[in-house]
Amino acid sequence: MIVITAPTSQIGRQVLDNVLDAGEPVRVIARDPARLSPRVRERVEVVTGSHGDIDVVSKAFAGADSVFWLVPPDPRAKSAEDAYVGFSRPAIDAFAGQGVARVVGISALGRGVPGYAGHVSASLAMDDLIAETGVGYRALTMPSFMDNTLRQAAAIRDDGVFAVPASADFKAPICATRDVAAVAARLLLDHSWSGPGAVPVLGPEDLSFTDMARIISEVLGKPVRFQSVPIESFRAALAQRGMSEAMAQATVDMMTAKERGLDNAEPRTPQASTPTGFRQWCEEVLKPAVLSA
Repeated sequence: MIVITAPTSQIGRQVLDNVLDAGEPVRVIARDPARLSPRVRERVEVVTGSHGDIDVVSKAFAGADSVFWLVPPDPRAKSAEDAYVGFSRPAIDAFAGQGVARVVGISALGRGVPGYAGHVSASLAMDDLIAETGVGYRALTMPSFMDNTLRQAAAIRDDGVFAVPASADFKAPICATRDVAAVAARLLLDHSWSGPGAVPVLGPEDLSFTDMARIISEVLGKPVRFQSVPIESFRAALAQRGMSEAMAQATVDMMTAKERGLDNAEPRTPQASTPTGFRQWCEEVLKPAVLSA
């Protein structure tokens, strides 16, 4: 039995689609099962509720061999540690209590890099607690996602611009969520591994935001430019959207750490270089999104 948390999230739904194709029994935890497609609801067992609830996860993990673990965003949390570690504690207890053999979790690059990095530091603390239970654990460690650009599809279409609080020419790895989901599904379907470990998912290339703007322009056939946003303006925008002060600061801390090379510390290896390039992703994902925005 494979259990999928956050099955309607951007990554979770892709993991779910991948494991369903393999024919193994699947159980999902969903706050709102109505958000699952009819095709999915017909093929999975559903446990309704939050995977931050001990009763829910105890029920969902009973008899499970493998669990896909993804912490949902909580923009109003009291701290990043509360959002990741606090949310995960019931599940961490249930992994051991229910005899789960393997957990595949969504985490971040940054292990061994000095300094506090907001969401990243909280994710790594969560990883440590899961690994300490003795369950087999694979933390998928990623840089920023190509898919984050989708949030600016309307601005790209209307204004020919996308904006990020970062330098224009600093190169860093970037990956597609579909590659993350493919790696997660492969690990969930492999019942041979054990022990703790990290699995970097770096994408095939390092790019700057200037590089990304050039590629987007070429794919869309129209000029698109990158605009660097001052970090304080970014923080203010997060607060205006209702994010708590602590979570806005954690986001700023993460972005600042990335600007200092957080995502570049992991050496690129053939095993860590996943297949989807940014140009291909723009052709297949961003372009249709911009045209329909």
